[in-house]
Amino acid sequence: MRALLIFLCICTLLPWSHLSASEQPTASATILHLIIDASINPVVASFISDQIELANSRQLRAVLIQLSTPGGLDSAMRQIIQAELNSRIPIIVYIAPAGARAASAGALITLAADFAAMAPGTNIGAAHPVSISPGSQPSDTMNEKIVNDAAAYARSLAQQRGRNQEWAEAAVRDSISASAQEALDEQVVDLIAENAIQLLQQLDGLNYRRLDQSHSLQTSDAQLRPVSMTWRQEILSALSNPTFAYLLMMLGILGIFFEISQPGVIFPGVIGTISILLAFFAFSMLPINYIGLLLILLAAVLFILEVKVLSYGMLTVGGIISMAIGSLMLIDSSEPYLQISRAVIAATIAVSAGFMIFAAWMVVRTQNRPLKFGQEGMIGEQGEVIDAIDGIHGDCRVFVHGEYWRATAAQPLPVGSRIEVLQIRDGLILEVQPVDSVPGSETEKEH
Repeated sequence: MRALLIFLCICTLLPWSHLSASEQPTASATILHLIIDASINPVVASFISDQIELANSRQLRAVLIQLSTPGGLDSAMRQIIQAELNSRIPIIVYIAPAGARAASAGALITLAADFAAMAPGTNIGAAHPVSISPGSQPSDTMNEKIVNDAAAYARSLAQQRGRNQEWAEAAVRDSISASAQEALDEQVVDLIAENAIQLLQQLDGLNYRRLDQSHSLQTSDAQLRPVSMTWRQEILSALSNPTFAYLLMMLGILGIFFEISQPGVIFPGVIGTISILLAFFAFSMLPINYIGLLLILLAAVLFILEVKVLSYGMLTVGGIISMAIGSLMLIDSSEPYLQISRAVIAATIAVSAGFMIFAAWMVVRTQNRPLKFGQEGMIGEQGEVIDAIDGIHGDCRVFVHGEYWRATAAQPLPVGSRIEVLQIRDGLILEVQPVDSVPGSETEKEH
């Protein structure tokens, strides 16, 4: 009886095991398709390396990185290359679509791939390292060390993948670049394909090496599975754009300035604080010149002091100059994709200066208005004499601003005459004068 039950269980499980076995090739035949059209920053590097690790854990067929980039940070590039070199499944880098490029860091990422391909009308190269150290430019000796290190790295990658080592080194030292056909002729890439489907057809049956063993890549039954960055990664990647980070910084300064100049509004202060924090996060991924950043912060301090200190506009002028110089110095790199647009800088400074001047003018005008409350608010108020002042410098009672006050005047004032408050003496005694003697009054105009 027990043997019969075991037999029935085996017969029941056999179809399921067969189904699982048939499904396994379908899962492994998937090729992860990553589309990268941005500079190589820490967010992009984290996305690519995580997807490569995920594809390895699921034993997918390969990872296809469709690349179009002007370059990026050295640390982010090395993180991606490390993930490529340690991947158990093959990595394909495809420079596409037409008009795309793999410059600087993108060239080395392409060299590190198991299979490198390009679409017609694309180019690769110009991998000369550019100093992005914050604060100051390195010496000639340090520059030489950086170039030598990058050249050796590029040559090592080309050697490991069986590509043209001389070209790889020249791309670093001499910033040479090659078109798709030139790169194919120079054995920099393996093939040229019009699109991803044609690329898979050409890759079918090609060999790659792992641990000194040759393996064949089968793509005839493979299915591309597009994977995009999450909305969180998209936002963080957008924040690493130098122009966007700069605009966030300016928005934060304006918001905080408005909140300090007009306390209690709250909303500008909240928006300004959030913008400043996001800008600092973006700056952590960019080559920032801290002197430029300090000049921008100094400009914000000068703008705030303009509201509190009477400087006749000198603090505002100093703030505008400090902001302009700091904005030009903010990004410490000569890479074009890391530069803030000069037009954006000019427009931002003009708008910021106009806003600061208008806000300061409004604050000063508000401060110069006559007071409407308290003792100071009584000066200039008009009222009526209740008890007559018979002699010079006599004392009487007047009705001003809805209240009865003790008052004194330099001349006799009959009951019912109109008076104006000149000042308030100790003991809350008003010094008044008749309205008729006020310059510009109707009585004086008639005379």
